[in-house]
Amino acid sequence: MSLAALKRAARESVSGLPREFWWLWTSTLVNRLGAFVSTFMAIYLTLDGGYSASYAGLVVALHGLGGVVSSIGGGVMTDRLGRRPTLLIAQSSTAFSVALLGFVHDPVAIAAVAFLVGMASNASRPAVQAMMADIVRPEDRVRAFSLNYWAINLGFAVSSAGAGFIVEVSYVAGFLVEAGMTLACAVVIFLKLPESRPTRATKAEQAEEDSVGLGTVLRDGRFMSVVGLAFLVALIFQQGLVGLPIAMGESGFTPADFGMVVAVNGVLVVVLQIPVTRFIEHRDARRLLLASSLLAGYGFGLTAFAGSVGVFILTVCVWTLAEIVNAPTQTGLVVRLSPLHGRGRYQGMYTMSWSVAGLVAPLMSGFVIDHLGAEWLWGLCATVGTVAGLGYWVLMARVPEEEPVEDAVEDAGDEPAPVGPVPATAAAAPVVAAETVMPVGPVPAAEPVTGASATP
Repeated sequence: MSLAALKRAARESVSGLPREFWWLWTSTLVNRLGAFVSTFMAIYLTLDGGYSASYAGLVVALHGLGGVVSSIGGGVMTDRLGRRPTLLIAQSSTAFSVALLGFVHDPVAIAAVAFLVGMASNASRPAVQAMMADIVRPEDRVRAFSLNYWAINLGFAVSSAGAGFIVEVSYVAGFLVEAGMTLACAVVIFLKLPESRPTRATKAEQAEEDSVGLGTVLRDGRFMSVVGLAFLVALIFQQGLVGLPIAMGESGFTPADFGMVVAVNGVLVVVLQIPVTRFIEHRDARRLLLASSLLAGYGFGLTAFAGSVGVFILTVCVWTLAEIVNAPTQTGLVVRLSPLHGRGRYQGMYTMSWSVAGLVAPLMSGFVIDHLGAEWLWGLCATVGTVAGLGYWVLMARVPEEEPVEDAVEDAGDEPAPVGPVPATAAAAPVVAAETVMPVGPVPAAEPVTGASATP
C-alpha cells in the first residue's frame, strides 16, 4: 500500500466525527496518561508493602466492589443529572481519593480508601459511554468507540512504561501523578464539553424515560445475557492487571519488567486499533465476539508456558488482539440494545459486569496462585474464554439487525467535523444523534438474526 493510500485510510478513520467527540477523546487520553493504581496496586502491596498475594487480591477486590456500587449509581446519575455533571463529580472525587491512597499505611485504611477509589473512578464510565452514543451517529459508533479505546491504550502504554520506572523511586509519586492527571481531565470536561443528554420534547418522551428503571434493565433477558458474557470476558482480561503482575513478581521479575510487558498491550492497540477496526467494521459481530473470546482465553492460557520477558510479551500480543476486536464490537452491541432515554442505566449495568469482574478476579487469582499455582489460573482462563465464546455464538443468533439510519447528526451540516482538538470557541450546544430507538425488554425470537452489515 502506498503512502498516499495509508494517509487516506488514516484520514477516513478519524474524519467526520463531531468536535464534542474529540474533546471527550482528549479528556480520556489525559486521564489514562496518569493511570497508576489499577496497574500497580498488586505490586505495590506485595513488593513494597510486604503483604501476601491474598491480601493484595482482597484490596484490589474492594477496589472492584467500589466500582460495582458506583456503576449502577453512576448510570442513574447519568440519566437524571446529566452526563457532564456526573463526569465532573466522578473525576474530582477520583483525584482526591487517589492522592489520599498514597499516604495511608494501615491495612484497614488502605482497603477502605481503595474501595473509595474504585467507587469514584468507575462512576464516570456510564456517562462517558452514554455521551459518546449521544453525540456520534449510529453508523459511526464502532469507529468512535475504537478511537476512544485507542486513546485509552495510548495513555496506558505511556503511563505503564513510565510508572514502572517511577515506582523504582517512589510509589507515592505515582499516586500523585494519577491524581493530577485525573484533575486535569475534569478541567477539560468543565471547559470544553457541553451537556449531551437528549432533551424530552414531548410528554410521550417524558413517559418513556420515566418507564425505564433498573427493573426494566433486569427484566431484559437478552441484554442481561450480554452482561453475563461480558463478565466472563472481563474476568479474563482483568488477569493482565491482577494475576499477571503477581505471577511475574513471584517468579522473580521486577516491576520494571512487568511495566515493559504490559506496556506492549497499549502499544499494540495504538498501532493496530484503527486498521483492525477498518477490517472488522462491517463484519458479523457474532463471529467477532466468538473469535475474540477464544483469543482472550487461550492468550492468557499460553502464559503458563512463559519463563522470560520475551515469551510474556508474545502472550500479551495474543490477548491484545482479542481486546482490539472485542472492545468496539461489545460496546457497540450494548448501545444497540439500549433505549435512548435509558442509556445511563443500561451502560451502568454493562459497566457493572466489568466492576464485578474487578471484584471477583483478584480474589480468584490470589486464591488460585496461593493454593494451586499460576498454571491453574491460566488454564482456567482458557476454559472461561471457551464458555464465553460459545455463549456469544448462541446469543447473537437472537439479536436483530440494526435498522439503517438516514439522518445525520444535527447541526453537523454537510462538512465533516475537524479532526482532533479544536479551539476554545468550539464548545457549542450539545449534538444529539438521530436514530431509531431500540425496544425496551426482550425481543421476540422471530426477529432477524444480525448480519455482517449491522454496525452498532
